[in-house]
Amino acid sequence: MSESPKYTRLSLDAQAALLHRIVESCGSRKGETQKCVVFDLDGTLLDNRPRTVAILKELSAHWESREPDAAPRGAMAKKLAAATLHDLAYLVVHSLEKLGVTHSELAAEAETYWKERFFKDEYLRHDVALPGAVAFAKACYEKGANLVYFTGRDLPNMGLGSFQSLRDQGFPIGVPGTELVLKPDFDMPDEVYKRTHGPNLARLGKVVGIFDNEPANCNVLLQQNPGAESVFVDTQHLPGAPPLDPKVHVIGDFSMGR
Repeated sequence: MSESPKYTRLSLDAQAALLHRIVESCGSRKGETQKCVVFDLDGTLLDNRPRTVAILKELSAHWESREPDAAPRGAMAKKLAAATLHDLAYLVVHSLEKLGVTHSELAAEAETYWKERFFKDEYLRHDVALPGAVAFAKACYEKGANLVYFTGRDLPNMGLGSFQSLRDQGFPIGVPGTELVLKPDFDMPDEVYKRTHGPNLARLGKVVGIFDNEPANCNVLLQQNPGAESVFVDTQHLPGAPPLDPKVHVIGDFSMGR
């Protein structure tokens, strides 16, 4: 999912060692504080690019039904129909540019069509887990940690779909020791939400691992939990992100080796 090698990722051996170390830290001896591991969803545990591809192909079929090939919508529809995961940027407007949807009116129409669907329950079924993500989350849970899915998705529009998506992918959810924590409303900026509500994670136990695909969130949550392993999942992130704290680890997925 990464667009460019801006960050120095751990080697595969170092990544495996880090992930195994976090799993081991999830155990609690008698009398010790309960441990918890915190995961973001989009771009962290889950690849949401298939969701965008599905929406663009749906729009392509809609445009083709309205206008012949020679008309603007028909021509642009063919470009959308050819979309692949590797054509996508973080912002949909940049994805449309890469796909060659250059007609300004239709690009705006496509962006609106995407936005009206991308943040809705029914489209979350298209997301897929990153390599190793399910196995790692299960390993942390089975070792004894509480799992906290601390996402910038909002409760009114994405709560039910998020729960179902996690369940269908095989992540521990809906059982004791798991929490799905979402924004109260769509308009709250993700960084503000995580900065404001991050301290509440301590109610679920001592945070030993933090995983996010936004550098700002990795930095903030590390500041709030200085003893935790903060891990940046190098997929896609908001343009203009701040530099990572040097203590934050960088991985590409959750592969733990043999």
